[in-house]
Amino acid sequence: MLTRRHGAILKLLEARGALTVGALAQELGVSTETARREIRTLVEAGAAVRVHGAVGLAGQIGEAPFERRMRENAAAKGAIARALAERIGDGDTLMLDTGTTTSFLARALLDRRRLTVVTNSLDIARTLATVNGNRIFMAGGALRSDSGAALGATALEFIRGFTVQHAIISAGAIDETGVMDFDLQEAEFARAVLACGERRVVVTDASKFGRRGFVRVTGFEGLHDLVTDQPPPPDIAATIAAAGVSVTLATGDDGH
Repeated sequence: MLTRRHGAILKLLEARGALTVGALAQELGVSTETARREIRTLVEAGAAVRVHGAVGLAGQIGEAPFERRMRENAAAKGAIARALAERIGDGDTLMLDTGTTTSFLARALLDRRRLTVVTNSLDIARTLATVNGNRIFMAGGALRSDSGAALGATALEFIRGFTVQHAIISAGAIDETGVMDFDLQEAEFARAVLACGERRVVVTDASKFGRRGFVRVTGFEGLHDLVTDQPPPPDIAATIAAAGVSVTLATGDDGH
């Protein structure tokens, strides 16, 4: 039988994604042994799953299906997209990975002309192709059924032939060590995108701060910009500042 504390754990996991046992114990104000016991009950009931030292909601470990994620934090993602779009001019060259925030960026760029865009996202390619004289280069390979993203060796080989002004990736999670993801192939692709850019940018809404991804994409060193909607937590902000990364805070009011 699930208790009120079990309900509190499930609410935390729904709001924050996967959490370690230690983090859950701290949030609940209980010992780690008590937290482990409560988690064990949830896992046995099929409500939660253990993955790589963390626990998350069953069916929601990693990122939710693409269309659902497009609806989550949509106002924040739209503001982030508008803030970054202001730095991109007609005729610029960009490389974008698949992600809901980069898809919002594609929509924010619909008034730009003659863009050259390299992407593995079917959604981004479809949004920007055939308008305003844009040139779109779509990475090949098998498309993921949930996101319409091309991933794997073929896609990686394709994008490595380009150099662009703006290399822009989304983030599945950000902690004090850097940018993380939940999927190995998506992390590999994002890492390759950054290597192709003169200016390397990460876009993320604040819900990703403090999440623990399972695959490291990059540390903050080597990044130029982080565009988000709220200030990062102090520990993450300190690491970002030490790496010399510029942080832009977007708002829903005017995109700045």
